[in-house]
Amino acid sequence: MAGTALIGFMGAGKTTAAQTLGRRAVDVDEVIEARLGRQVQAIFAEQGEAAFREMEEQVTLELLDDPSVDVVALGGGAVGSERVRDALRSRRVVWLWTVWEDAWQRVTQDGGERPLARDPARFHELHDDRQPLYESLADVVVPASRSRHMPAILEALDGLPADAKMLWATTASADYPVYVGPGLVTEHRFWPTTVPGRRVVVTDYNAGRHYAEFLEPVFARVAIMPGEQSKTVAHAEIVWTEMVRHGLTRSDLVVALGGGVVGDLAGFCAATYQRGVRYVQVPTTLVAQVDSAYGGKTGVDLPEAKNYVGAFHQPTAVICDPLTLSTLPLEEVSAGAAEVIKTGLIVGGRLWELLEGGTEVTDLEVITRCALTKLRIVAQDERDRGLRQLLNLGHTVGHAIETSTGYARYRHGEAVGLGLLAELRLSDAGELREHVRQMMVAQGLPTRLEDADVEDVVSATSRDKKRLDGPVPFVLCKAPGRPILGQSVAPEDLRAAVRELTIR
Repeated sequence: MAGTALIGFMGAGKTTAAQTLGRRAVDVDEVIEARLGRQVQAIFAEQGEAAFREMEEQVTLELLDDPSVDVVALGGGAVGSERVRDALRSRRVVWLWTVWEDAWQRVTQDGGERPLARDPARFHELHDDRQPLYESLADVVVPASRSRHMPAILEALDGLPADAKMLWATTASADYPVYVGPGLVTEHRFWPTTVPGRRVVVTDYNAGRHYAEFLEPVFARVAIMPGEQSKTVAHAEIVWTEMVRHGLTRSDLVVALGGGVVGDLAGFCAATYQRGVRYVQVPTTLVAQVDSAYGGKTGVDLPEAKNYVGAFHQPTAVICDPLTLSTLPLEEVSAGAAEVIKTGLIVGGRLWELLEGGTEVTDLEVITRCALTKLRIVAQDERDRGLRQLLNLGHTVGHAIETSTGYARYRHGEAVGLGLLAELRLSDAGELREHVRQMMVAQGLPTRLEDADVEDVVSATSRDKKRLDGPVPFVLCKAPGRPILGQSVAPEDLRAAVRELTIR
């Protein structure tokens, strides 16, 4: 590609990002002001928005077409021009995203008066109107809070194929790139130049057989049996022992190649080995690609409860290749569909529209939107003390089903799907529950609880790790995009919702 373009709404930090890049970047608004000798606000006032847009389009196209200009920072409304959108195809587009409230606070506190930032209601409307354009154009998505980190972010793009996307994950403890694209692993054998070190691959026999060769050079490989039964302290000890045997040091890194079990186990071993080594997630199941590979939750199960021993340890990078889903059994794809439906219920909007419209759960846009939803939530609550618990929709009952059946009867996603049905019943959302049930049937997911005792499931919910002093808090949801945190549920209502799952 010819270079990079920075897009985003007012107050997203495009000018700040350009300034961090020095002579590598030019700002369209600054070029216009330099040529006319007046500020944008004055041009708006004297000539009107239409005249400014015409001038903005002309200057933007000129800069985008100039091969000597490495990075172009566009004005917030420049993407409204079809000619500009066409010209952006020749550059890698970085979208600095922000919620409208944060953008409003920035533009009203920066000392200047922007013509389109005088009325908060209109500002909000304009933000929402432009959002789909930014989304459709973006090759790279970066939170506005990281506008000053642009040199490191662009460095992380080195060698990335043109048809791949990068999502920049931010947390209180660490930032990392998430790469998403078909063929990243299987065709391009992509590896970030910013992640050096010898690689020890932790995988299961299925994923390792198909994909380990694409991660060479590898100095060691540790393989476990597929399935939740391998996510134990005993298997962690096997991995730790192999790390010692191969001489893994803190300058090396662990590569988690596989699904959620491998990612959780390998991440936990990386978090605890020599008090912490780096690791990279290479998810090869739908559950992992849309959910578990992101956010830094690592851990193992105990017989008494799921994920009871673990650590928060953010990956150094995530490399997501949807083509690896081609070797999954249909049952595993179905299991991942439950996490996709869960995410759609949480965020609503475009993702829910895609799912209702019949878009495949393995579609690149669906996977990317699921990943971005989780990254945005984790960015605000890394340690699961509040907002992040939204991601547990369906999981309180789902985890209880897994525990009560010895992690052997249901795949994780299958249990989550059943949990969604129970928790939608608890939400008093009968119509939505039926709609979700039909979506689950279409995806080949079970909708009836079998080989499980209702009382065992109810009892297991009381050991959920989210519980503090009182009853375990539930996430309930009355409509897509309207989840509610921290809800108390009466034992008799929970029992009735779980019992309903056993009825044909």
